[in-house]
Amino acid sequence: MEPPEVRLENSDTVYDFYRDHRQNRLKAWGAYAILGRRYHPRVSYAEGARESLRAVIEQRRPLLIAINHLSENDPYTVAAAAWRSGLRRVIGRVRVLAKDELFVDPDQRRKIDMMGGIPVFRGKDHGIRAVNAAGQRMMDICAERMTRGDGVAVFPEGTCNDVDPTQVQAVGSGIGHIAFRAMKLGAEPVLLSMGLSYGPRQDPAVQPTKEEAKSASFYFGVPVLDLPARPGDIARLVRKDLQAALDGAVAAH
Repeated sequence: MEPPEVRLENSDTVYDFYRDHRQNRLKAWGAYAILGRRYHPRVSYAEGARESLRAVIEQRRPLLIAINHLSENDPYTVAAAAWRSGLRRVIGRVRVLAKDELFVDPDQRRKIDMMGGIPVFRGKDHGIRAVNAAGQRMMDICAERMTRGDGVAVFPEGTCNDVDPTQVQAVGSGIGHIAFRAMKLGAEPVLLSMGLSYGPRQDPAVQPTKEEAKSASFYFGVPVLDLPARPGDIARLVRKDLQAALDGAVAAH
């Protein structure tokens, strides 16, 4: 199937495509390796997190990866951290939710597709009512992919935090619905929180410099093996667990 144009009016066809799309895993490894060399993130773990993550990956349980969102550089620094961490083993088997505008430029789209992107039509861009059906379909597709063993990576704040980079902002219910639907389909998702810090900045609304991005600090929380039964409870757990990981990233910077 040829990649369809990523437009809200075309969302059914878009998600039909991303339900089964597979990137070239060797190319993905190459791209992540390049970013791992270009950026030099500091990667640290909560006590027991590294060993628990290794065990979860060996069990082939799908990861639900939550990352706080600070800048447009985040996808690159996250990829670099994945290459330099225990996540290297699942590169090519993690879908990454990304705003639909990143799929407009053909060259950029090829890179996003190769990195495992799935487009998200955001209410802040198109209107809450307009994106409802597309959002429901997107969550169904993510849940379906988790039943096949794929991980899903999410910036659950939904947009860049330009308020306080040390505090996780409001977490939408979407990440809870993805996990809930995956569990209803028989998957056993594991929550993995990755706290991200670029260090202290005078103005959080100003994007970090290239040098600040290169030296990002990442902190892996202990994977949460058992998730609550309701989407809202899952979302609240995500915010709490991600805040603990962010505290670790800030302290380790």
